[in-house]
Amino acid sequence: MHVLVTGVAGFIGFHVAQRLLARGDTVIGIDNINAYYDVRLKEARLARLTDQDRFTFLRLDLADRSGMDDLFAHHRPERVVHLAAQAGVRYSLTNPHAYVESNLVGFLHILEGCRNTQVQHLVYASSSSVYGANTAMPFSIHHNVDHPVSLYAASKKANELMAHTYSHLYHVPTTGLRFFTVYGPWGRPDMAYFLFTKAILAGEPIPVFNHGKMRRDFTYIDDIVEGVVRVLDTLPRPHAEWSGPAPTLGTSTAPYRVYNIGNNQPVELLHFIEVLETCLGRKVEKQLLPMQAGDVPETYADVDDLMRDVGFRPSTSIDEGIARFVEWYRAYYRA
Repeated sequence: MHVLVTGVAGFIGFHVAQRLLARGDTVIGIDNINAYYDVRLKEARLARLTDQDRFTFLRLDLADRSGMDDLFAHHRPERVVHLAAQAGVRYSLTNPHAYVESNLVGFLHILEGCRNTQVQHLVYASSSSVYGANTAMPFSIHHNVDHPVSLYAASKKANELMAHTYSHLYHVPTTGLRFFTVYGPWGRPDMAYFLFTKAILAGEPIPVFNHGKMRRDFTYIDDIVEGVVRVLDTLPRPHAEWSGPAPTLGTSTAPYRVYNIGNNQPVELLHFIEVLETCLGRKVEKQLLPMQAGDVPETYADVDDLMRDVGFRPSTSIDEGIARFVEWYRAYYRA
């Protein structure tokens, strides 16, 4: 297939593009290579893609309407994996306009491109953050998500609503994926586990919010990629039993789906740090702090719908995943 991957120099986009190329697909990758985190890491990821056949890269911003129109008109991808976005819960507290431009305006340009060129399937990144103030565990796609607690989460919820509109009006098949705390080699340097690793190796203390009682459904990157590719290959169909008087969330009379992709095994942050210390062979001083604005105390994914529809649930353990990350980190940073 000819697949457009947005955010291809990003953490998940890079891994997804590698997987698609390895199985023989042609990949058109776009990224604006912004400076939200170390550009050198993005360029290093991209270098591993640009020397491969069947890969084309364009430096392009999602908010560039004419550039996005030209992209779809010229390359006419059959399917789209949309992973580009302004990420980060805490960053959204101080830079809200970046989220509107990328996550809302940019997503509209993706939807319009898919509509105008009859894309077979749009798979896009949502987030576990959409569950917001919901405290029912595990988080299910059948739960209400009307109470986000950050603008980042609100923008991802808006993406799901926008996608449903295009699925309903124009029959664009769309699938949203709510990712749960993705980690692994080539990850984002702004993520806690990355910052912890750097501090531990430097002998510096680390800030631990909510006094270490945070619980996260840490999901290893290879599991995320497997889920993305399986979903990409499974076109959503209208749900025959969907009812207007009693609507089920996550499905529709339109070709529309939403799934969780999480490890289904939440881990307390203090335990995560202990595993990291073991893999690094060093202990660290922990500065226990209260919860930060925009954070939630726990995430825990119900992945039954993903398992039923595509036959996959994440399974990589924290011990195995962190060991792989540490091995990569030491090699990449010569640490």
